[in-house]
Amino acid sequence: MTERASAGDVSARLSGGDDVSSQRLRQLARVIAELAVAPDFETVVDVAVAHAGDATGAIVATLSVLDGETMRLVGIHGGSSTTPRKWGTYPVGADAPAAQAVRERRIITLAGRASILARYPSLAGDVNDERSVVCLPLLVRQRALGAIGLVFAGIWKPAQSDLEFLGTFADTCAQALDRLRALDSARANAAKLQFLADTSVVLASSLDFHTTLANVARLAVPTLADWCSVEMVEDGQLRTLVVAHVDPEKVALAEKLQKRFPTDHDASHGAGAVLRTGRSELLPRITDDMLVALARDDEHLALARSLALRSALIVPLIARGRVLGVLSLIWAESNRTYGPDDVGFAEDIARRAAIAIDNAQLHSQISEAALNLQRAALPESLPSVAGWEMAARYLPAGRTEVGGDFYDAIECGEGDVVLVVGDVMGRGVSAAATMAQMRSAVRAYAVIDPEPKTVLHKLDRLFGADDIAQLVTLIYLITDRNKGELTIANAGHLPPLLIGEAGARLVEIPASLPLGVRPEERQVVTIPFPAGATVLAYTDGLVERRDEDIDVGLARAREYARVLAGAPLETAVVALVEKMRDARLVSGDASDDVTVLALRRLTAR
Repeated sequence: MTERASAGDVSARLSGGDDVSSQRLRQLARVIAELAVAPDFETVVDVAVAHAGDATGAIVATLSVLDGETMRLVGIHGGSSTTPRKWGTYPVGADAPAAQAVRERRIITLAGRASILARYPSLAGDVNDERSVVCLPLLVRQRALGAIGLVFAGIWKPAQSDLEFLGTFADTCAQALDRLRALDSARANAAKLQFLADTSVVLASSLDFHTTLANVARLAVPTLADWCSVEMVEDGQLRTLVVAHVDPEKVALAEKLQKRFPTDHDASHGAGAVLRTGRSELLPRITDDMLVALARDDEHLALARSLALRSALIVPLIARGRVLGVLSLIWAESNRTYGPDDVGFAEDIARRAAIAIDNAQLHSQISEAALNLQRAALPESLPSVAGWEMAARYLPAGRTEVGGDFYDAIECGEGDVVLVVGDVMGRGVSAAATMAQMRSAVRAYAVIDPEPKTVLHKLDRLFGADDIAQLVTLIYLITDRNKGELTIANAGHLPPLLIGEAGARLVEIPASLPLGVRPEERQVVTIPFPAGATVLAYTDGLVERRDEDIDVGLARAREYARVLAGAPLETAVVALVEKMRDARLVSGDASDDVTVLALRRLTAR
């Protein structure tokens, strides 16, 4: 194509000659064939502007698409290098031929420079010699997608047949664009659904509050944003807890900005406003004027400019009707922008994130309460009683919820000791509360009368009086140094181990029900407890394994318990638990807490 074509050349190509009709058909056939297989938006644009110029002899061919209320130049063939800079984007209401073609959904024709300037005086600087213009709206079912602009050298007024040909050409381009937009929309919707599904899985993977926040930010970058920040209300203040970006150095810069210039709660826009109102805020384009208006001083403005912010979407984190904080998504160096269609999607993500955050916060509060209750059920230290050596070991299962194991050692009488090891069925706050109640009750009853039958009888009555929901297994042991004996009462618990010079053996105890099933006469067993002997009470987490008979675990414990003979008790108990723990890990079963309490008689009285 030559740089300039006369009006006569244009007429010859579009209106003259015997082969005009067949030439137009061939041209349209090529356009339709190429656009029908165009794999992406860029290809449609390239084909459209190239064919428009070649088919018509136009010295400039442009394609602009309608993006909301903005016209955006996406393709140009020929023309000045300044055109993309000047007409890259402009309002659909602008005084320009392409914008008018879109607004009025009709072809705009202007023959000659005088005609152009009479209708569009603002284009005086763009039209320096004789020109003619045709602008074709890209319509699908009267829905405007954009416009093709054609500029011709000289004065040319197209005939009706020319307009029909150009209109068919524009319709073909519009259909191709609409097809790809529909395909892109379907792909985007599928990707959004997959993203939401993945988001739900990731957010449900942890009940740790800070891990959940980090997951929220990590999911957003770089799929949904170049920047993502999560601000939460803490002590009545909106604090930035997480900032994410693919570049760690930029994260440090953003954190510096947030720390130096925290969110203004009373601002009319931004995170503070979203927190107050619970309504999302969309900034399709962040201009430098906006940054200047929002900057608190020159340093603030410089830091904000250094982040190269382009578009922002700020949505509230709402759970159970309460605004927990604000999720901010920002496009920056990728130069992408958010639109109205992104708001609902971001709000959906924010709702899921808020529920996960709320659950994590609630779980943290419950866990903290349960841990406080569990601490009340576990002694800070064992008593030091002359003639006795004691050691204990508690190994949690590793779950976030606290377990139901508890133990205690109580000095009573003339240097004798009461040992208690129990296991509340269940986990969490209710189990921890029952643990604390059991420990307090045992201590109170043992002070009045430490006789095993008496203590267990009172505990059975306590369950009936207080309507305690959990079942509890418990082993209760009391020494008698004068007689060199150990008396044991059992409520559905595993039998203790007695370790001496001859090895380790299980103490046979009559079967009995856990506390809380029904009151019954508890049987007691009294066995010799000579100097040097050690008794070991424990919970089922030490010996039980899935898919393994309990007798196998008890036999393993008898074998490993030999380490308690002769060695310092504290060291020996740690060694025993570690050996049994290794067996648990090998079997893939570490689902229950382990509690061990050992007592060794040092001297005969």
